[in-house]
Amino acid sequence: MDNNIQQDLNVLIKRRYEELMELKEKGIEPFAYSYNITSDSEDIINNFNENDKRFVSIAGRIMALRRMGKASFAHVQDHKGRIQIYLKKDELGDTYDAFKLMDIGDIIGIEGFVFKTKTGEISVHVNSLTLLSKSLRPLPIAKETVDEEGNKIIHDQFADIELRYRQRYVDLIVNPHIKEVFINRSKIITSFRSFLDDCGYLEVETPILQPLYGGAAARPFITYHNTLDTYLYLRIADELYLKRLIIGGFNGVYEISKDFRNEGMDRSHNPEFTMLELYVPYKDYDWMMKFVEDMIHTVCMNVFGTLEFEYGNYKIDFSSPWKRISMVDAITEKTGIDILSINDEELKNAAKKIGIDVDKVEGRGKLIDEIFSLTVEPELIQPCFIVDYPIELSPLAKKHRKKNGLVERFEAYVAGKEICNAFSELNDPIDQRERFAAQSKLSEEGDEEAHQIDEDFLRALEYGMPPTAGLGIGIDRLLMLLTNQSSIRDVIFFPQMKPEPKG
Repeated sequence: MDNNIQQDLNVLIKRRYEELMELKEKGIEPFAYSYNITSDSEDIINNFNENDKRFVSIAGRIMALRRMGKASFAHVQDHKGRIQIYLKKDELGDTYDAFKLMDIGDIIGIEGFVFKTKTGEISVHVNSLTLLSKSLRPLPIAKETVDEEGNKIIHDQFADIELRYRQRYVDLIVNPHIKEVFINRSKIITSFRSFLDDCGYLEVETPILQPLYGGAAARPFITYHNTLDTYLYLRIADELYLKRLIIGGFNGVYEISKDFRNEGMDRSHNPEFTMLELYVPYKDYDWMMKFVEDMIHTVCMNVFGTLEFEYGNYKIDFSSPWKRISMVDAITEKTGIDILSINDEELKNAAKKIGIDVDKVEGRGKLIDEIFSLTVEPELIQPCFIVDYPIELSPLAKKHRKKNGLVERFEAYVAGKEICNAFSELNDPIDQRERFAAQSKLSEEGDEEAHQIDEDFLRALEYGMPPTAGLGIGIDRLLMLLTNQSSIRDVIFFPQMKPEPKG
C-alpha cells in the first residue's frame, strides 16, 4: 500500500478510536447485545402507503451521511438493500449530539415512521436511534462525481480484485450486488438436492480424510494423524466410497461435498471446490446423459426461470437435447489425427506438430487429453456431451460394449468448460485390478496424478457391484456459467489466496 494512503488510513482509524472513547464517556455502549427488528428496507419501500403513518424498527450499516446542522440524512444498508433516514436535533436531543460521533460503516438501529421526502424518496423519520456496533476501520466507499457532459465518475472504488477476494467481508458491504451470486449458489445447491431427493436417492457423507486417495487423476494434500501414526489424504473425489455404498445395496446415493486437489490455480481451478457426485445402480451412461439434461433443465428453471444465459460474449441455451460427439471424432475433425489407429510415437509426433511439449506429458492418455484440450475444448460453446473416451484416460470406467479401445464415458461442456464427468462404472474386479496396475506403472514413471491401487475397493468389487451409472458435477464451474462470472474465485466466498504481504 502507498505510504501516503497508509498514513491517511492511520489518521482515520485514530480518529474513530477517539470517537469510541468519547461515546463511552457519554455513557453510550458502542457494541450492543441485541436489537428488535420489525421490518427491512425492501419491505418498507415496497409497501409504502402515504395514507398510513407506519412505524418501523430497522437496523443496518450507515453507508452515506449528509449533516446539515440541526438535521441530517443518512442511508442505511440492511440485508435487503438501502433506505434513507431523517434525523432532527429538536426531536432527538442528546442522541443527535451522539450521532455526530458516528461514521459511515457504523451499524445502528432506528425506530420511526415512514414518509416520503419532497424529492419523492421513501424514508424513515427517526424517533429513536441506538448505536449497535462502532466501525473502527473506514470503509472504502466510492465517491461519485458528474462531469460537464453528465458522465458519472467513480473515485476510490473498492475494485482491486485481489483485495476483494482477500477481504470478502468488505466486498459484500460495499458491493452488495455480489451477494446475489452467492444467494443463487445456495439456491442452485438446494435445487439439486431437491431434485435428487425427489428421485428417491439418498444424500450421504463419506470421509474427507482418507488412507488412500482415489476417484480422479489428481495430486492430493497430505496430512498426518498423530494417534494413528499414519499419513492421510484430503479426498480428491468421493467416488470409491460412494460405490462401496452401491455394493452395500443402496438404490442411488449422492453427496454434495468439498474436494481438494493440490494442483495449479487459474480461472477454472481452486484447490478447494464443491462437487456433486451421484451413483445409480442398474443404469448406464446413456441413461445418465438424459438424466443430466433433465436435472440441469430443472435447476435452471427453478432458480432463474429460464434456459437461456449470457456468459461473456456467448448466449448459452440449455434446452434439450444436447449435441453428442465422440472424443475420437472430435479430435479427428479438428486435427486429422486418428488417435485409435496410431502408435505412441506417431501420437507424440502429431502432438508436436500442433504445439504440445510432449516431454512434459506422461503417458498416452494424458497426451490425448492435451490434444483435446488444445484443439477441441475451446470451441465447445453450446451444451454438448463428448462421449466414448480412450481407455487410457479412464481407469474407473467400463469398457465400451461395441468399440475397442474406448470406455463408456462422457463429459458435458459449456462455453469451453467441462462441467460434469460420468461413466458406465467399471464393476469387473479383474479388469479394475489391471487398470490400477497400469496406473501404478505410470506413478512409478513419475506421474503424480496416477491412481493408487485401493485393495479394499477391489475387495468390495469382488463381492459384486451391480451395473451402475456414476456422475460428478462441478458446482463452482456451473455457477460461473449461470451467473456470468469469469473466475471461479468470483463464486467462492473465500477462495485460496497467496499469503498476504507483510508490512
